[in-house]
Amino acid sequence: MRAASRSVDLNLEGIRSGDRRALSRFLTLVENNRDAVAEELAELSPYADDRQIIGVTGPPGSGKSTLIAALTKLYREGGRTVAIVAVDPSSPFTGGALLGDRIRLKALAGDKGVFIRSMASRGSLGGLAWRTQDVVRVLAAAGFDTVIVETVGAGQTEVDIAGLSPTTIVVQAPGAGDDVQANKAGLLEIADILVVNKSDLPGAERAKNALKAMLDLGHPTKAKAGDKPIWVPPIVLTSAIEERGVKDLAECIASHFSYLQKHGLLVAFQATQLRAEFMYRLRETLQGRLFDTFTAEEFAGIITHMVQERIDPQCAVDQLLQKLEFRRRR
Repeated sequence: MRAASRSVDLNLEGIRSGDRRALSRFLTLVENNRDAVAEELAELSPYADDRQIIGVTGPPGSGKSTLIAALTKLYREGGRTVAIVAVDPSSPFTGGALLGDRIRLKALAGDKGVFIRSMASRGSLGGLAWRTQDVVRVLAAAGFDTVIVETVGAGQTEVDIAGLSPTTIVVQAPGAGDDVQANKAGLLEIADILVVNKSDLPGAERAKNALKAMLDLGHPTKAKAGDKPIWVPPIVLTSAIEERGVKDLAECIASHFSYLQKHGLLVAFQATQLRAEFMYRLRETLQGRLFDTFTAEEFAGIITHMVQERIDPQCAVDQLLQKLEFRRRR
């Protein structure tokens, strides 16, 4: 597979020089067969350097895709190149995903300074496909000034985006539910910037005031983290379809990025991110080797043994590890 990957021009130089076909093919292998491009990925820096990584999440119907399109248009007017990774939920029954964000972002089609990649979450409970981190790393290496990741945002558990992007935007919309439900812990707590989109609808100011009240409780403006002032998430009213408030949002994003740079928080974020990625990949690798050691029939036998003998699952794990140690010694 290694030789095959190189035969279709998946070299990093082509990707860095802006070859869209090479980039698309490379990303396909990253998503479907990471081992085929493991050496190339290892050559990429795990840091985004001065690239701006922005995460966007929020409930369905809040207008995330339309807002991203308007923000991208603004960045393009300023000469910035933008890559968009749109993560859609996978069906727990069929494994399929609609990948409808490409349809919503069709206004950006044809712009050579914009690259759109749709991905399926593939069952990830945190709202992100496991390969999203690799995809973002490749896009940053490809030279895009800004990488925007739109995650599933189907509920309060889709908070993995905060571990991927230094700047996380949570998008809400008026009339999405009662104030208490809209402000429950989870999405609100990961926000670096809060957006009330569709502000042309009734109830926008009320939604903004409710969010402000929650922030006043959880983010005292005079508090400090050591010698660093705490970043209090600004609340921005936007109407993406009318492109109102988008410039204000872009200014808030720039301010947050400057805040992270000024106080050395980008380095701290990257260290946390790399630790989390290392632990995930370690678990995946060890689990894979364990599955390679024991057959499917042996695992099925363990389950049967637990049911018949009423063995605690942790005891079954301990017994399995003892067998693994025994096989290693032989």
